[in-house]
Amino acid sequence: MKKMVLVLLFFITATLVQAQCPMCKLAAESNLKEGGDKGLGLNTGILYLLAMPMIFGGLVTIVVVRQHRQDRKAIALESSTKASLN
Repeated sequence: MKKMVLVLLFFITATLVQAQCPMCKLAAESNLKEGGDKGLGLNTGILYLLAMPMIFGGLVTIVVVRQHRQDRKAIALESSTKASLN
């Protein structure tokens, strides 16, 4: 039941978010037609806002993978030490 609610919530939210993209595009295009310059940096701003969470997620992933590898090496070393003692 919880999964169904989450899926339904996802699709409702996705529909609302998709509706915003044409509005931003229309506002930027109309600004450029009127001689403004607010639309010029729109794509750069979007990429900048997208880059920060991606960099953070990448750093967290790198830390988790390295920690996991160290844990696996420690377990392997410990098991090999126990095997050599027996």
